[in-house]
Amino acid sequence: MEQIPEFVLMVILISASGVIAPGPLFAANIAQGLRGGGKAGIHMAIGHAIVELPLVILLGIGVFTLEIFPEFRSIISILGAVVLFVFAGIQIKLTLQKNETKHFNPKHGAMFTGIILSALNPFFIIWWLSIGFKLISDAMLIWTFTGILIVFLLHIWMDFVWLYSIAHLASKSAKILSSKNYKILMIILSSMLIYFGTSFILEVF
Repeated sequence: MEQIPEFVLMVILISASGVIAPGPLFAANIAQGLRGGGKAGIHMAIGHAIVELPLVILLGIGVFTLEIFPEFRSIISILGAVVLFVFAGIQIKLTLQKNETKHFNPKHGAMFTGIILSALNPFFIIWWLSIGFKLISDAMLIWTFTGILIVFLLHIWMDFVWLYSIAHLASKSAKILSSKNYKILMIILSSMLIYFGTSFILEVF
């Protein structure tokens, strides 16, 4: 069972890189936070979770079905690695670009916005269909069906903490969100994606 702490750490680090990535949900959360503070961030996270939980469950069912194919785990590992590399490159590029999120103008409630921007975000869907699929598959080797819920819980708490924190900070000062420290953190987490992507490939061979 010594692999459990290592797996938990891997899920948290990989999830963190996706949770704090710049994107539509991040931008909308800042805008909602300017009006509603941390409470708006919680509502955004609830909307995000409403979309995410059914998706994670469906992927878990898919893992159980596809495990009968011997090449399944190798294919998922390679696909997950490729997507990790792509996400790392995208995140570094977006992080180094000028932050334009303060110009976003919210038009809907925070929870509704969280649902829409999650369900219609192709990067969010791709992340779960590739990287997330790999994590769920590994979790089910350790905990069977319970692994689906464990991966979800290890991931979702960071969405709540991050979206609440950013919305709260936005209500105080949007300038904090574009600080040099945020960029450094994003580059470090992107480097972690490259590391885990490399480990996924090495796992196959």
